[in-house]
Amino acid sequence: MRTWLPLVAICTGTFMLLVDVTIVNVALPDIAADLATTSSQLQWVVDVYALALAALVLGAGSLADLYGRRRLYLAGLVLFAVASLACGLAPNAPLLIVARAVQGIGGAAMFATTTALINSTYEGRDRGTAFGVWGAVVGAAAAIGPILGGALTELDWRWIFFVNLPVCVLAVWLTLAVVRETRQPGAPHPDVPGIALFTLGAGGVVFGLVRAAADGWGRPAAWAPIAGGLVVLAAWVLVERRRAAPMLDVGLFRSRSFSGIMLGGLLLNAAAFSSNLYVSLWLQSVLGLSPLQGGLVFIPLSLLSFVVAALAGRALQTRPPRLVLGAGLVLIGVGSLLMARLDGGSSWPVLVPGLAVLGLGVGAANPTLASAALAAVPRERSGMASGAVNTARQLGFALGVAVLGSVFTARAGAVLSGAAVPDPSGTASALSAGQAGAVIGSAPPEQRAALADLVATAYADGLRDVFLVCGVAGIVGGLLVVWLVRAAAPAQEHRPAEQREPAAAR
Repeated sequence: MRTWLPLVAICTGTFMLLVDVTIVNVALPDIAADLATTSSQLQWVVDVYALALAALVLGAGSLADLYGRRRLYLAGLVLFAVASLACGLAPNAPLLIVARAVQGIGGAAMFATTTALINSTYEGRDRGTAFGVWGAVVGAAAAIGPILGGALTELDWRWIFFVNLPVCVLAVWLTLAVVRETRQPGAPHPDVPGIALFTLGAGGVVFGLVRAAADGWGRPAAWAPIAGGLVVLAAWVLVERRRAAPMLDVGLFRSRSFSGIMLGGLLLNAAAFSSNLYVSLWLQSVLGLSPLQGGLVFIPLSLLSFVVAALAGRALQTRPPRLVLGAGLVLIGVGSLLMARLDGGSSWPVLVPGLAVLGLGVGAANPTLASAALAAVPRERSGMASGAVNTARQLGFALGVAVLGSVFTARAGAVLSGAAVPDPSGTASALSAGQAGAVIGSAPPEQRAALADLVATAYADGLRDVFLVCGVAGIVGGLLVVWLVRAAAPAQEHRPAEQREPAAAR
């Protein structure tokens, strides 16, 4: 039993930091009502956490290689706990967003070290089992977030953050007791210019996408940050190519297998979880479900993603990554398309078949993605590989939430505009902020029933377009992964045959 205690310590922190990616979704209507947030502020409450994870996890991986993976994991746990307390005590939306960003920094320190710690702690078949369990935790954490968030929001939305404090204490105690320190001898110092440029570039793109959802694409406030962010990211690539010790060796992307794995990580979270924010708002703001009831709707996704990863994770490790990851993404796309059947008269059961298929895809793809990414680089660069795949995951989620905000608002606004509702863009923005009830309540009494039907139709149409985008992204992404990823481990593709070793041995 003691053999698996390090895995328990690692998975405890992993579960907590990934639950916090989605746990806020069900609480958003209560947060909006309590703190009087706008739709863009609500998106930032969700997105800034994922963006901090995506932007900093690569740099944190370098710090872990240099100063010790257990040490950085513990530092991340402590920072995460302090930020969680600040989130729970936040008196307004701006302070909540800032605290969520700090929470993301702590999460990045943990996330950058988890797979590297597993890789250095376990060998052979035990490593495959450990990654299977870790993959199950990753899939279940993101999926169970809405359920746990719904239960805690019944008490008060602030408890979704306060609950992290005892979990952090347990994780710190376990880590100190059973996890041994590992580091990379002679590891280079962190690539500060690379970290700064990547953070600024990714932040600019996401900021512009969020502004586009709120203000429309015709304004410089939307496209100027996107253009600027892309320019900065191009500069980041140039800088990384010239550095002796970059935070990410961009030359790895010359391997089509490595590129395919990173694409799979990006689209996995974008297609599987980005829509949950808008689903949660629909369940509560339009259908009138309580936070707990809204969270329970996600049980098919949570249960099947965990069961598939836990029971089949070890077996899937022996299958070609291109097929397992590709099939998982295709299942995620099919599940999203199944949910696109809803209309203005639909209720929550219409989502159940799609959520079940989505869970199958997430459970299959998650364990394979983690191990395939580590096999993509030499073992001494496991910190970089861990950071790269986790960056792809969280950047996909952050971009997905921002892009789907524009998709939802555009479609809902078009429906309201066609019905001659005054200020359709403002009304659509209110719907995406979970304020459907306020929109209906502001109408004259004799018009409320008709407006309620119109709001239900507008929200359903917007949500249907969201599902269609996720479905196409999942299926196309799965096919691209099957085409790009080769049977050989990417890290071995450009190495002499006598220097290669089986992936299982690393």
